[in-house]
Amino acid sequence: MQCFGPFSILQLNGKPGELNGKETLMFSRKNALLLVIDMQERILPQIEDASNLTNNTIILIQCCKILNLPVLVTEQYPEGIGPTAAALSTDLGQYPKILKRTFSCCREPLFLKTLETAARKQIIIAGIETHVCVFQTAADLLQRGYAVQVAHDAVGSRTSANKEIGLARMRAKGVDITSVESVVFELLETSACAEFKQILRLIK
Repeated sequence: MQCFGPFSILQLNGKPGELNGKETLMFSRKNALLLVIDMQERILPQIEDASNLTNNTIILIQCCKILNLPVLVTEQYPEGIGPTAAALSTDLGQYPKILKRTFSCCREPLFLKTLETAARKQIIIAGIETHVCVFQTAADLLQRGYAVQVAHDAVGSRTSANKEIGLARMRAKGVDITSVESVVFELLETSACAEFKQILRLIK
């Protein structure tokens, strides 16, 4: 049983999936994708509470796979910061990595091309660092007309102060600050759908 419901973009503006401003109902599996930003081996160990951040990100990735959401993955200057961390390689290995030097993913042309090809206007963000690449990407996505949710328990910075600054700045700009469980149940919509039990096993 598919569990697509009424939660979709409020109004189209002539282009497929284009938002009318930033007004949306809840995120839906038909309109959303997951963006995992710069979870790389040489910086991840420096992030506060890296273990919980990693575990929560893995849960989010696995849930998105079950729900058939596209997943985009970026790496910031991997020559210097290293590849995506080994702890996430199993779950992210199937996805090509979008390499960048800009802090905002949106300043990298390949990212924008990949995002446009995905044709989805609701972006869920996980990754690091909250106050730098996550913040700048979220701000640029909003400017481009995307709706953005950031899972606070799947993003991190080297210090809690910088994480809180990043979250506060995003919230002030209109980013929806959520949690892994909140966004996953939002995508599910109902316990009657076939994927519910699979996902419940992941988050219990």
